[in-house]
Amino acid sequence: MSDATPKKAVILVSGGMDSAVTIAIAREQGYQVHALSVAYGQRHSSELEASERVSRMLGAVEHKTVNVDLRSIGGSALTADIDVPEEGGEGIPVTYVPARNTIMLSIALGWAEVLGSTDIWCGVNAVDYSGYPDCRPAFVEAFEALANVATKAGVEGAGIRIHAPLMQMSKADIAREGLRLGVDFSQTVSCYQADAQGRACGHCDACRLRAEGFQRAGIPDPTHYVPA
Repeated sequence: MSDATPKKAVILVSGGMDSAVTIAIAREQGYQVHALSVAYGQRHSSELEASERVSRMLGAVEHKTVNVDLRSIGGSALTADIDVPEEGGEGIPVTYVPARNTIMLSIALGWAEVLGSTDIWCGVNAVDYSGYPDCRPAFVEAFEALANVATKAGVEGAGIRIHAPLMQMSKADIAREGLRLGVDFSQTVSCYQADAQGRACGHCDACRLRAEGFQRAGIPDPTHYVPA
């Protein structure tokens, strides 16, 4: 048995299919997963419950939830009294949460320093997604550059790396990868307005992208939907 110390990784976990597959990929690559979720004032707690459930299911050594009140500034259908649209429109949708990924990655960066980890993982995707600016390669590259000039670990250590393994994958690709890695997608929650039991609405952009992904992958959709 090897005496090598496991590589520690901080992984942002939302409870959805993308972050679940991200954990599974990191575990396959030999990382010890420290899962991080952020309660930012989102519409439902079922997302956070799924985050803890998925982290445990996929073998994270610990799961932490940090509270940040983004509802106090609003500006999004997920953090203010704005209806979640049932169809995608032009431009950046109202479900975009201002600065969300920047804030989440900043918290992950702080925890990584405390843990002595140089690896932060997130499930952002720039192929089948809602058009959020903080899900693009340019954002991840810029944040990694920031991390390496803003932290003691970046300046004095081996450098901080931001991993975004799903960036160029379609939702169908992600579904297939999750199937290969044994991810139980029925335990995940992606819907923007899931109910208290984590059941999906079946109409929002997140539900549409998820359902199309399973369909294109030829995989039965295991999502729990609110009864019609």
